[in-house]
Amino acid sequence: MLTFISEAAAGTAEQTKLALVSIDLGTIVFTLINTLIIFLIFRIFLYKPVCKILDQRKELAAKEIADAQAAKEAAEKTEQEYLAKLADAKAEAAEIMKQATARAQAREEEIISEANKNASEIRAKAEEAIERDKKRAMNEIKDEISDIVILAASKVVEKEISAKDNEALISEFLVNVGAEQ
Repeated sequence: MLTFISEAAAGTAEQTKLALVSIDLGTIVFTLINTLIIFLIFRIFLYKPVCKILDQRKELAAKEIADAQAAKEAAEKTEQEYLAKLADAKAEAAEIMKQATARAQAREEEIISEANKNASEIRAKAEEAIERDKKRAMNEIKDEISDIVILAASKVVEKEISAKDNEALISEFLVNVGAEQ
């Protein structure tokens, strides 16, 4: 009996081996249909929405890149405008400084010219005043000398003059002239 069981077991093992390795057409068709259904479900519910989301993200990234590029170009344009305005402002400031310097030099020359003119007028007036004072002093000296001469002549006429008296009169005359100056 043992042999029968071992033969029966050996027969079932071969059938079991055949069942595990056997090709069943129904199972293949069922497996293919299941795989196709799963593929369609993934395609409809997973692949298309994921592709749509990826496309949206790609468009969003492209839009952000385009916006960033536009912002960069606008910034570069603004920078160029700023640099141009800055250069214009520097040129204008230099021109203003040049004009201010020219006006200051012109004013300086005008002030110096006016001061020289005033100094010349003052000098001319002073020279005129000195000349007048000099003439007046000369006239006064002439008047005093003529008074002294008249006085000396009157004394000479009063006395008969000897050589000694003549020397005394001359000395007195010189003392009087020296004292009045």
